[in-house]
Amino acid sequence: MVLLVDTNVILDCLTLREPFEIESGLILQYCGEGKITGCIAAHSITNSFYILRKMFTAAERKRLLFELCRFMEIANVEKSHVLNALKNENFDDFEDCVQMECAKAAGAEYIVTRDPGDYVNSDIPAISPRELLSFLGDPYKGAS
Repeated sequence: MVLLVDTNVILDCLTLREPFEIESGLILQYCGEGKITGCIAAHSITNSFYILRKMFTAAERKRLLFELCRFMEIANVEKSHVLNALKNENFDDFEDCVQMECAKAAGAEYIVTRDPGDYVNSDIPAISPRELLSFLGDPYKGAS
């Protein structure tokens, strides 16, 4: 199973954001173990580096994101993705539309995000970490 992991899931795990860190952490753990193939859009890495600046030093951010990139595939942001997202009138949020374009190019079956409602018009279905864990039959069952 190939998934595009949204920036908010990455940040929930790296910042231990309650109550989301356990579910997000399990998704990343499954990616690291090769149980699922996780992709992250290239721009999510740069966005995360910037957002994490208040919590971590530059060296710490580089180390965290380097380790993430060791087991996650990186979905490139191509010119066509940006142009398609700019032309797409079904999305209110441009960045979410670029995420969808990257997911399509990566062959993702789902976009894993804490905000699936932001992707109601997506060509790739969006699913929350909790829903994914339940779908996978995880013994955790997404319970908080």
